[in-house]
Amino acid sequence: MITGRHYQNAYVTRNVDKAVAEFKQNAEIRKLIEIEVPVQLWTPQGEGKGVQKLAFVWVEDLQFELIQPGEGDVLALYRDALPADDRLVFHHICHLVDDWDAFMAKVDTEKFPMVLRGGTPGMLEFAYFDARQWLGHYLEYCWMVPDRWAGMGGR
Repeated sequence: MITGRHYQNAYVTRNVDKAVAEFKQNAEIRKLIEIEVPVQLWTPQGEGKGVQKLAFVWVEDLQFELIQPGEGDVLALYRDALPADDRLVFHHICHLVDDWDAFMAKVDTEKFPMVLRGGTPGMLEFAYFDARQWLGHYLEYCWMVPDRWAGMGGR
């Protein structure tokens, strides 16, 4: 399933600060948000909390999400993709959907397994699907209220 509006390319790294510095040198950044946040996540192996250092780099209408996974067993999806060095490695794309409940109602018929889910109900929700055999990467879908979208730099 590919649905919604593609707005993000995401990468994992061992050094998000270095990656941000490289974006500042090589891109015309419209908006930059840097955070380190604990998140409650669901995986097929169970639920848990993970800490990630994140940077959201907007170049025109494309967001580059830079992910430095930290503590938490639920972050294996990111950690398993890390290179041995500090470079960026492509991980997934994200599509924004308009109606989260309608989207999630179709998940049971999805041929790609859901491998991660999280967010804050009623504010921002996301889910990852493993499409690596088809596309070579994960597919993420998210939904957020308009104020959160605007705060994240969306337009």
